[in-house]
Amino acid sequence: MVQNKQKKALVAGGAGFIGSHLCDRLISEGYHVICLDNLYTGRIENISHHLNNPHFEFINQDVITPFEAQNLSVIFNLACPASPKQYQKDAIYTTKISVLGAINLLDLATANKCPILQASTSEVYGDPLVHPQPETYYGNVNPIGIRSCYDEGKRCAESLCMDYYRQYRTKVKIVRIFNTYGPRMAADDGRVVSNFVTQALRGEPLTINGDGNQTRSFMYVSDLIEAFMRMICTEDDFTGPINLGNPEELTIKQFASMVVELTNAKTIFVNQELPQNDPARRKPDTTIANKELCWKPDVCATEGIRKVIDFFRIELSKIG
Repeated sequence: MVQNKQKKALVAGGAGFIGSHLCDRLISEGYHVICLDNLYTGRIENISHHLNNPHFEFINQDVITPFEAQNLSVIFNLACPASPKQYQKDAIYTTKISVLGAINLLDLATANKCPILQASTSEVYGDPLVHPQPETYYGNVNPIGIRSCYDEGKRCAESLCMDYYRQYRTKVKIVRIFNTYGPRMAADDGRVVSNFVTQALRGEPLTINGDGNQTRSFMYVSDLIEAFMRMICTEDDFTGPINLGNPEELTIKQFASMVVELTNAKTIFVNQELPQNDPARRKPDTTIANKELCWKPDVCATEGIRKVIDFFRIELSKIG
C-alpha cells in the first residue's frame, strides 16, 4: 500500500513568538516543519521542545540570504521584527528583511508551486483616517518617519506578492495582522501587552504613552494561528489581503486597568510622551475574514491576558 507523502512546511521566523506557535500547530497536524530563523528576535527556547523531533528542522539562517528547498507544501513568511523597539533598532536591516526576504521566499514558492502566506500588518494603515479599517483602505503612512522601515517594508512586501501573483501566478496569501499577544512574547520587546504585564508583576508603574485614549484591538495568538490554517486552504485566486484581528476595541487606559485588576497589582499609571506617528485608533474590519474563512476570534481579552500573566510569572521567576 502506498502511503501518503508527508506535507512539508517552511516557517520563516519560526522561532519567534507567533512563528513558534505556528510550528506547534503544523507539527500537530502532521507536517514536516522547517523552521528558518537567525534568532535576531526569535528565541531557541520557543522551539526547544521540537529540536529532537525527526519531523522538525531548525536552520539558523537569515531570510535575506536565498534558501533552497524542494517539495514544499506551503511557506509562511513571518520573518521580521514586529515591535517598534525591535524594528527601529536597525531600520535599514528591517527594510531588507521585509523586502529581500519576501523576494527570496516568493521565488522559493514559485519554484515549488506552493502557497506562500505573507504576514503583513495593520501598520500598513499607518495612523488611519478611516475607522474601522477595511482592506480597501490605502492607509495614512508617513513614508519618512521612524516607523516607516516597518510600515513601508510590509507595504512593499504586499506589492511584491501581488506582482508575483500577476506575473508568475504564485499562490500568494496576504494577511494583515492586528495586535496579537500570548505566551512566548519577549518580556523586553517594548509592546504594550508585555510592558504592562511585566511592569504589573514587578510592582512597577505602568507606563502609558500619551493620554492613553488611543485604541487597539488585541487578539490572542491561537486565534491568529487558526486563521492562518484556514487561509492556506483557500482557493488559489484568493490572495487577500485580509484583516486578522479582534474587532473588540479597547483604549490603552482600559487595557492597563484590566492588567492591574487581573494581577492584583498595587501600582500607578505614569504617562509619557507619545511616540512619533503612533496610531490614534486601530480596529479591524473583519467582514472578509468572517465570510471567506468562517473565522472570528474565540478567546476573550480576560482569558487571554490571564494566560499571558501565568506565562510571565514563570519567565520573571527565572530572571529573579
